[in-house]
Amino acid sequence: MRLFVAVTLGEAIESQALTALPKLKALAPRARWVPPTNLHLTLSFLGEVEAERVPALSEALTRVGGAHAPLVLSIEGGGGFGSPGHPRVLWAGVGGETKALGALQGDVAKALEPLGFQPERREYTAHLTLARAKVPRGDRELAECVRALQEARWGEARVDRLVLFESLGGKYHRRAEAPLSRAAPGGG
Repeated sequence: MRLFVAVTLGEAIESQALTALPKLKALAPRARWVPPTNLHLTLSFLGEVEAERVPALSEALTRVGGAHAPLVLSIEGGGGFGSPGHPRVLWAGVGGETKALGALQGDVAKALEPLGFQPERREYTAHLTLARAKVPRGDRELAECVRALQEARWGEARVDRLVLFESLGGKYHRRAEAPLSRAAPGGG
């Protein structure tokens, strides 16, 4: 199973993406576009994992979820990874409670390390992947999309759970979920 841990952004963001993505796709028709229902923020990519390890992963994520309160993120702006003239990846920016998201990602990495998953060495930067170039050198048409995203505002999303996804045949299947269940400060 090819697995990763992520948070999803809900129907409001998916709806905004359904409106915005066709305009962006028209600018870069040769890119591989992420379907709006597959939009997510990856916290940890696990790679190929045996199915019998899913219960231990689920248990670790449940512990992490219990230590974090739900958070609110916004999707705004965007950019590209790779050469500015030929980006390889097009992404939308993430705002809102990004420090809380970073803490959540860090705790996911710490919880998975004893299970044999090495954390990323680079600093976590939240972004919403929208498209990838089909060629390794990048796609100049994605640079037009980067410019078009600069003023984009897709709204806010309440993040209230961790999701363990399996990537299979270009689709993402939920294999486990863990609610973010710590009470927010000042809450009940």
